[in-house]
Amino acid sequence: MIYLDNAATSYPKPPTVYEALDHFARHELANPGRAGHKMALAAERTLDNARHRLNRFFNGRSPERWIFTLNGTDALNIAIKGVLRDGDHVVTTNVEHNSVSRPLVALAEAGRITLTRVSAQADGRVDPAAIEAALTPRTRLVAMTHASNVLGTIQPIAEIGRLVRHRDLLFLVDAAQTAGVVPIDVQALCIDLLAFPGHKAMFGPTGTGVLYVGPRAESLIRPWREGGTGGDSSSPTQPRELPYYLEGGTPNVLGIAGLIAGLDFVEERGPDHLRQHEVSLCEQVRHALLDMPGFQVFGPADPSLRVGTLSFRHESIPAGDLGAILDQSFDIAVRPGLHCAPYIHKAIGTYPEGTVRVSPGPFTTPEQIDRLLAALREITAGM
Repeated sequence: MIYLDNAATSYPKPPTVYEALDHFARHELANPGRAGHKMALAAERTLDNARHRLNRFFNGRSPERWIFTLNGTDALNIAIKGVLRDGDHVVTTNVEHNSVSRPLVALAEAGRITLTRVSAQADGRVDPAAIEAALTPRTRLVAMTHASNVLGTIQPIAEIGRLVRHRDLLFLVDAAQTAGVVPIDVQALCIDLLAFPGHKAMFGPTGTGVLYVGPRAESLIRPWREGGTGGDSSSPTQPRELPYYLEGGTPNVLGIAGLIAGLDFVEERGPDHLRQHEVSLCEQVRHALLDMPGFQVFGPADPSLRVGTLSFRHESIPAGDLGAILDQSFDIAVRPGLHCAPYIHKAIGTYPEGTVRVSPGPFTTPEQIDRLLAALREITAGM
């Protein structure tokens, strides 16, 4: 199988991730706790170490601000539903994944908040001036993706973060497509809430996610999941201390062990190097498709403005059919459809069918891209 669906989940993982998961499952897989037997304490130390590592990598204010979640969607829901209050106004964009859009739309349709969705430019870039123009006296939160999972466009979050901070608002960034391949400094970028899954470019297993809660969000955020914390069992409500305030229930400590092994790989290779490799392979696809009749490629032409994700369609073959043929006849995995991002597909004219998305990873080779291109030529020959 030639796997080109890393924007959904990275595969394969670095060998060290599989080794870390196997070792932890066999020797250290206890319920973490701040008191108790040696294995419980060791599991708690694994979580503590992971928070320190993430805090250093993303330049957070302190380790306890890194909350472990079920996935990126869970992290975004905790952030959105935790900081918003009835009557608040939120600004988002039409580039968002449903993990951002659906919680906000649900709150808006329930009459809890008002919502403004700013449209991106033709290449998928959101103009900071358009974000600023959408702000109102009732705005509490600006919530947006760092990079589009359809077009690959990297958003100017540094500029947007500064203007949001200047207005004393909260800034939530969905880093699902950038954590691990684009350097992120939460303090320099004025990010109050950073959410991402562990299973994409951080190379952890599925079932892992992370939410960073900055000081400006801490006083507002409320838990939407309460339960055991492995420590204070006497309080009738969730203990206010981070990270336990937002981590009700047993965390996926096995998955976190794998996530940190993935972070080891990211730090060894470097985010810029990883992105450059993936973008260069997307460029190989893009340049070839521009010379092949019937294909239309979406997203910015400048590779410096993209992560390693490329969407395209063919004028005669529906995206779903093209993806199925690649899978069944050529053993090539791509992702056809709307990619859980219907608003941007409507904007670029590909709704409801969607596009074919190609997203290589660190282990993808130019030769595998050549095989994809050869398959596309064979499929469309004579059309």
